[in-house]
Amino acid sequence: MTPVRLALADLIGLGLLGIRTRRVRAALSALGIAIGIATLVVVTGIPASSRRALDEKLAALGTDRLQVAPVPNHDPPVQLPAEAVDMVARIAPVEAAGATGDFGLNVTRSDRTGAGDFNAIAVVATKANLLAALDGRVRAGRFLDAAMERLPTVVLGSVAAQRLGFAGVDLARPTQVYLGRHRFTVIGILDPVPLAPEIDRSAMIGWAVATRLLRFDGHPTRIYVRTTDAQVAAVRSVLAATANPQHPGDVLVSRPSDALAAKQAVQQTFSSLLLGLAGIALLVGGIGVANTIYISVLERRREIGLRRALGANRGQVRIQFVTESIVLSALGGVAGVVIGALAVAGYAALQHWPLVIPPVMAVAGLGGALVIGILAGVYPAVRAARLDPIEALSSV
Repeated sequence: MTPVRLALADLIGLGLLGIRTRRVRAALSALGIAIGIATLVVVTGIPASSRRALDEKLAALGTDRLQVAPVPNHDPPVQLPAEAVDMVARIAPVEAAGATGDFGLNVTRSDRTGAGDFNAIAVVATKANLLAALDGRVRAGRFLDAAMERLPTVVLGSVAAQRLGFAGVDLARPTQVYLGRHRFTVIGILDPVPLAPEIDRSAMIGWAVATRLLRFDGHPTRIYVRTTDAQVAAVRSVLAATANPQHPGDVLVSRPSDALAAKQAVQQTFSSLLLGLAGIALLVGGIGVANTIYISVLERRREIGLRRALGANRGQVRIQFVTESIVLSALGGVAGVVIGALAVAGYAALQHWPLVIPPVMAVAGLGGALVIGILAGVYPAVRAARLDPIEALSSV
């Protein structure tokens, strides 16, 4: 007798029959798969979140920042070229280069202040991109920009504002201070800048107005450079020659923070750890998936025998159970990724860490569940399809 050929839709419906009629068993099977995949997501997501939190703490220590200054206590005094900032900014890996120029002026609240009563606040000419190089933030008011740096305006560091008696800034009712004999309007106050404490004790004015009104010679006394962790060493090696091509030996370049070495060591350690954990979790999860699918198929040998006795051919039996394996693996895989992601999110929130779930691991978990489900379902389905119907019906 010629076997009946089933349409694709009929084969898929037949494959889903076991899931629809045995919902509790299907749910438990999918749960076993989900636990294995969730384990993979958790054991990779939690270390990844911890690593991101640690990276952020180390980055706050200035692992990507460098400073350039003339060699101190040199006779005669050393000056950086006026164009040094622009030359440094043209180094390819440099993301921002800001500068300050100290020219020995003092700042006071009143022109009646006595001689020598200047609160140890330095007046410095400032490039408008200084905050970008320092990752600084304005606490009140605003910072200098292309327009303000040409006007008699000043921004105070946090310590300078405290010493001058400024608790805040009201741009609608501006307050003025004296720089030498010139009045400047206070337009902003900065938050503390841990990476450059000298900025906290400074009164910053625009580069252009300092040159026009206060006879600033345009030579920077300190250049702040921001690059990337990977390029810090390369940038540092060329900074001196770039800032002062004629006398690179007269340039002092800060060495990278010790936190950079710690950050690189942490990255290497965590990469190895994540790789090892992912491999172990995938193996354990795979074994769980394979065992669940294998038992699910073998416990239904009687059903297979009945289908074979009623005329189902071997190919139909194989497709039925392989389809069921794939669907169970897909449901369990998706549920496992979601459960794992929620567990990582909860733990990260509890520890105040940023949430990081490696996309590769989520995809690997879902893809691994499908592949293992197919492999785990094929062998028992093929073996069951070869059973003699009478033997299958008589098995317990």
